[in-house]
Amino acid sequence: MASGETVARRPHPALRPGVLSYRGVRVHLGRPRRRLEAPIGAATLLLGFEQPVRICRAGRPPVSLVSVVNGLTTTPALGEHGGRLSGIEVLLAPWAAFTLFGTPQFELADRSVDAEEFRLGDLAGALAALPGWPQRFALLDQVLLERFRAGAPASERVVHAWSLLRRHAGVLPVPRLAEEVGWSVRHLENRFREQIGLPPKAAARVLRLQRARRLLAAGHGQAETAAVCGYYDQAHFSGEFRAMTGCTPGEFLAARRLPAAGAVTDRLAGEATSLLLTSGRGALFSKTRAGRARHADPQAGTLPGEAGASGGQGD
Repeated sequence: MASGETVARRPHPALRPGVLSYRGVRVHLGRPRRRLEAPIGAATLLLGFEQPVRICRAGRPPVSLVSVVNGLTTTPALGEHGGRLSGIEVLLAPWAAFTLFGTPQFELADRSVDAEEFRLGDLAGALAALPGWPQRFALLDQVLLERFRAGAPASERVVHAWSLLRRHAGVLPVPRLAEEVGWSVRHLENRFREQIGLPPKAAARVLRLQRARRLLAAGHGQAETAAVCGYYDQAHFSGEFRAMTGCTPGEFLAARRLPAAGAVTDRLAGEATSLLLTSGRGALFSKTRAGRARHADPQAGTLPGEAGASGGQGD
């Protein structure tokens, strides 16, 4: 078996609405790998085929799981595996995760949950037994379609509100968003917590920062990015960036430019979602790590960020 990482992505036009992507991953390195995962506007399902992923989140005990469900989050996670990993990661619009998993999404926010709790362990085994990614994606299409048909549908107004928030990259006042869908602000907040996982203001922060990371990675300056993305000023942007990724915009860009960064694939095509962490990299985040991550395993490294985490899969 060749050493390295291979990634197979499901073409977007073939996907059911609400399913953002399939990403088949096989990593065979012979050494551990650690990744910092920034928040994204998607829920995730990792169906693992072999070794577990260890996920550290500030304020929570680390967990080791082969197949994982993650809800939306506003802060980063550290994912680690022993050098061998294979499986399929499914990225879902949060309202689609509400239907697929059959649970209020606030119960999954800032958490990593064993996929066995949603009766998906057998699916991972069935996928692993197939000979290649096309066959696996076809089976996944079939199973997810059946679960979507059987699940409780999300509110059309929630789906519309989420689409508006995404279209405006988080720069849409919550009162206006509520007015657009014909609800009070309080009712919108309650339905968002149930079917998206975060209240509208927190979800908007995730989408705004996701766009900001994309602009920075494309070469735009920090001041320009802050203005375009609707931050009060560059200091506000830097503070939000640090709170949600564990590092400053400059530190994030510097890490993305290191030679090792080319060895890892982002979870969303064309997005800046991940940082590969190697030994000796701790100093990069020393300003954001001090005194934090009380429950993180010291052998796994301290997690940047205040509390919660994203759906870091450590691949």
